[in-house]
Amino acid sequence: MAHPKRRQSSTRRDKRRTHYKAVVPQLAKDATTGELHLYHRAHWHEGKLYYRGKVVLEKEVASTEEN
Repeated sequence: MAHPKRRQSSTRRDKRRTHYKAVVPQLAKDATTGELHLYHRAHWHEGKLYYRGKVVLEKEVASTEEN
């Protein structure tokens, strides 16, 4: 197994770790519904699926048949 020949300094370790950070997702406000959603993602609002301000899909209501 590989193992380091020399101990890595804390400065080098910290430089490597600078890229490990939490990122807050960017949110967009839909012009049609006014709801916040993730960029480049469709979102549900009142039974309809919206993408870029347009209705893409409407949720179907399951009908119950009586015999």
